[in-house]
Amino acid sequence: MSDITFEQGSGNVYADLGLKDAAEMQVKARLATKIREIITHRHLTQQQASEILGMTQPKLSGMLRGQFRGISETKMLDCLNRLGRDVQIVVRKASRTKTEGQTSVVFA
Repeated sequence: MSDITFEQGSGNVYADLGLKDAAEMQVKARLATKIREIITHRHLTQQQASEILGMTQPKLSGMLRGQFRGISETKMLDCLNRLGRDVQIVVRKASRTKTEGQTSVVFA
């Protein structure tokens, strides 16, 4: 039997893959997941959703499949607004143990 080793992930797959924009990609992934959940819950087709969101169906399809490098976080927040969600952005001082702040997404 061979020895199998495991490495504990950081909680951000993009950081684990060594991507330089890992934090931004993680935020976009969470936003895209929420957009997909709302579209599914409302039983919208991608064509119907794309009209509501003001983007082409291929662009929406790509975003929902994780291809969101060409879509800004601002556009994704606008999509949530168009889907009937309030978005609140809170800025606060980082904890004393950190030299840099971090961005996270919390859904209520």
